[in-house]
Amino acid sequence: MSSEAETTRERILSSCLQLLEKGDGRGVRMSDIAKHAGVSRQAVYLHFGNRAELLAQTTFYLDRIHNTDAHLAPSRAAKTGIERLNAFLKAWTDYLPVVWPSLHALAILAEHDEDARKVLDHRMQDLWEGCDAAIAALERDGTLAEEYTRAEASDLLWAFIKSGIWHDLTSKKKWSQPQYGEVLLKSANRLFVKT
Repeated sequence: MSSEAETTRERILSSCLQLLEKGDGRGVRMSDIAKHAGVSRQAVYLHFGNRAELLAQTTFYLDRIHNTDAHLAPSRAAKTGIERLNAFLKAWTDYLPVVWPSLHALAILAEHDEDARKVLDHRMQDLWEGCDAAIAALERDGTLAEEYTRAEASDLLWAFIKSGIWHDLTSKKKWSQPQYGEVLLKSANRLFVKT
């Protein structure tokens, strides 16, 4: 891909992200994105075959510009299940303020938009897989709390760390970001690690 094409693609992704982050679910039609990016609708479709692909690629663009792979590296390299759980939760806690605007916008959009729902479902599946990897590491080590099956623990952890809960605690209940992180780690270890 030429650098000019790459620049156009990046501009389209950046524009889509900015429009998503307005948070009301409007302004994410292909024509609105094209206008915001200063390109034609045809150019948008040339780079992204359809709206679902553009929305999905925008979430990956967000991951890329914030280097989520580097943030997840300590979790993936962890030697024990407890280390993996804690490193995963630390990475997710740090990422929540970054990802919240686009996740929230996708959730609003998903209420009446099939493309957005598919993208949000895919990203939530990605999150579940991260939870399951941490729980699987606990199970492998024999440190998973005995009252849960792996599936139950993975599902519960996934539900426990969803962005809406973080938003309610930090925005509505005025928890600080460090407080949220500390309480999350403490609670997850009490729930899922065998004593």
